[in-house]
Amino acid sequence: MDSDNTLSQLIGGNLVILLLAAFIILSVFLGVRIVPQSEKYVVERFGRLRAVLGPGINLIVPFLDRVAHKISILERQLPTASQDAITKDNVLVQVETSVFYRIIEPEKTVYRIRDVDAAIATTVAGIVRAEIGKMDLDEVQSNRAQLISTIKESVEDAVDAWGIEVTRAEILDVNLDQATRDAMLQQLNAERARRAQVTEAEGRKRAVELAADAQLYAAEQEAKARRITAEAEAYATEVVAKAIAENGIEAAQYQVALKQVEALTAVGQGAGKQTIVVPAHALEAFGDAFKLLKGRG
Repeated sequence: MDSDNTLSQLIGGNLVILLLAAFIILSVFLGVRIVPQSEKYVVERFGRLRAVLGPGINLIVPFLDRVAHKISILERQLPTASQDAITKDNVLVQVETSVFYRIIEPEKTVYRIRDVDAAIATTVAGIVRAEIGKMDLDEVQSNRAQLISTIKESVEDAVDAWGIEVTRAEILDVNLDQATRDAMLQQLNAERARRAQVTEAEGRKRAVELAADAQLYAAEQEAKARRITAEAEAYATEVVAKAIAENGIEAAQYQVALKQVEALTAVGQGAGKQTIVVPAHALEAFGDAFKLLKGRG
């Protein structure tokens, strides 16, 4: 009986130690939380928010605190969404959008919104329709970067209360129905034809301007040549008049005789055989000219 009592006591004592050791191990297991770098843990105590655990080793109170939510803080991409919108000039367009976001405050996300992706997608669709409704079709096509920036800012303001940061918003494509495409193609062809006509008209206008400039330049040059000739003749006349004034009528006769000699000489130097008709008084002119030249000599 003594041995049985002793064995019972030993077993009872060891059991208590074993239970205590198991309790300590379980407490450590439940009280130590290692959070990965890409996640945050939301801790509750009796159903209420207790803390948000960041990456690394964290301690919580065993059996009182529990990790209720494990939230990834990596950047996420919403599935490409397509929604219809009507522009300011009443054109129906189909816009494909994509949004990138990440959770920065998990305590707001888990307690304020149930389906984050659906909520953001709905918000984006409403903002896209509202912003495109303020713009004409040409503005939507040409100012896509500005439209994306406006949509991103509006979505950021809308989801700020959910602890979400919108990192990027993209408009992947703006599609039109076939009728609108055909109308735009006709408009584009008409615009190209108009530009071609304008270019051709400007070319003809430029050609006329250049021709007029050329004629004006030719007229100016001809007038300049005439002015120079007239000045030369006036100078020659002035010299002859001065010579006559100084030397009397003999100077005039000398000039006339010299011109006659030069003219007959030029006729005689012509190519080929020709007959020269000399006026009756030509010999007298030659004689007078030689006398005058001799007198000059």
